[in-house]
Amino acid sequence: MSAPLFLVDDLPTGSRFTLGGKEGHHAADVQRLRAGEEVLLSDGRGGTARAEVSAVGRGSIDVRVGERSFTPAADPRLVVVQGIAKGDRGELAVQAMTEIGVDEIVPWAASRSVAQWRGDRGVKAREKWVSTAREAAKQARRSWLPEVSGKPDVSTKHVAARLGEVAAAFVLHEEASDRLTSAKLPAAGEIVLVVGPEGGISDQELGAFVTAGAHPVKLGDNVLRTSTAGVAALSVLSTRLDRW
Repeated sequence: MSAPLFLVDDLPTGSRFTLGGKEGHHAADVQRLRAGEEVLLSDGRGGTARAEVSAVGRGSIDVRVGERSFTPAADPRLVVVQGIAKGDRGELAVQAMTEIGVDEIVPWAASRSVAQWRGDRGVKAREKWVSTAREAAKQARRSWLPEVSGKPDVSTKHVAARLGEVAAAFVLHEEASDRLTSAKLPAAGEIVLVVGPEGGISDQELGAFVTAGAHPVKLGDNVLRTSTAGVAALSVLSTRLDRW
């Protein structure tokens, strides 16, 4: 089993470090780590340090810090505009896409989104996506935390504007004639995928995205749920871009 990863604000500069707070509580009281076990510390911005537990306290662990390393940010950068879904489908999508390797997730208030992020509810819903991405990144031992953008969500107008500025943009659509497996990919910059909510993407939204420069594509003949479409598409891109 690989060493568990814990997030810190900044990597320690010295040879000894105490991991406290929520991460320390999780290490000491939830995972019940013991002296001699190996852990990973990450700042979520590419920096990682290997460490060995030297002592366990109440809600904290002391570690001896060893080798430090840095992983550059991925390029091209993978961004998913995820239509807000009802229930826990959005969180399931965020969790799986983070494990796959998404670099940014944009919560999109699509016209057919059943759930609406308004007021305090929207703020809390977005915070839940952020928390889900954080925990999934730790589970996947990622050195970079994916960004969850939006305040708390973005409109179709803002999505279209974003699509017009990136290296490549694709809209997953079941009626598309082209497939993502054969789409031309850029060597650098941002690749943005748009995933609709349960009810799909409206004709008006699709038209706005195409006008902005996006290309409609499909994965195959089957229609995937909003919670799995982004995951499948990221898997295709990760393979084609030699991330996998």
